[in-house]
Amino acid sequence: MAAEPQVVWDLAAELGEGPVWVDEAVWFTDIKKHQVHRFDPASGDKRSWDAPEQIGFVLPMRSGGFVAGLQSGLHRFDPDSGEFSLLREVEPDRPTNRLNDGVVDPSGRLWFGTMDNGEKGKSGSFYRYDRGELAHSGISGIAITNGPAVSPDGRTLNWVDTLERTISACEIGEDGTLGPSRLIVTIEEGGGNPDGPTCDAEGCIWISLYGGWEARRYLPSGELLQRVRFPVANITKIAFGGPDLRTAYATTARQKMSPEQIARQPQIGHLFAFPVEVPGLPCPRIDN
Repeated sequence: MAAEPQVVWDLAAELGEGPVWVDEAVWFTDIKKHQVHRFDPASGDKRSWDAPEQIGFVLPMRSGGFVAGLQSGLHRFDPDSGEFSLLREVEPDRPTNRLNDGVVDPSGRLWFGTMDNGEKGKSGSFYRYDRGELAHSGISGIAITNGPAVSPDGRTLNWVDTLERTISACEIGEDGTLGPSRLIVTIEEGGGNPDGPTCDAEGCIWISLYGGWEARRYLPSGELLQRVRFPVANITKIAFGGPDLRTAYATTARQKMSPEQIARQPQIGHLFAFPVEVPGLPCPRIDN
């Protein structure tokens, strides 16, 4: 299938991130503009909410609403009222860190990463949030974490070290503890930096390339299967949506770009969509 990404929302995000398909709509954030966005492709409805801090992701809760990854920690986000309420502080001793990306596994556990807001210091780690309890994953020492993404059977965690250009994987135990990490993919020099990963229904990993002008699909073993080229450089993450989960929605970013650079790729920062042959998976809801 020849996939040609098309703009579905020309919102010019500074740092679009964290797309997720929930209740027949795409939800995503603009980290730097402190915003949550919702796009309903059936009706064309577009809605936005202001967040009190930088916000990396919103992921659905079984009890309703979302868990939002703000700079200070995990908050409950109620779209009806627009309110954010603190659930759990994360790394209060590291005020220059922020939360970045996250995923919900089939058991209802939230996995997410922190990172250096200056994108240099190796102060980032991955965490597990399970029914109100926060635990360190054991993966740390990373400047920019991305993902993780969880395999369809819930047994493998795929995580990204963006500046090192690597995608790694480890086994998830029944109690949520992780086994040793193994390297899957190293993005070649000049290919861009791996950003948010997503698993499809076959367990293949879709990785967005920041500065790479494309998204790629890899086997869990690391073999490259597919490349989708974009008219913009900075692809941040993909989510699968639509009635059959065969539409990929991709967030992009224009942060730190000059007016001249934006003029050469005027669609940078917009929300894109393209068709895929292998569907994604429904997003599980966080048990709380």
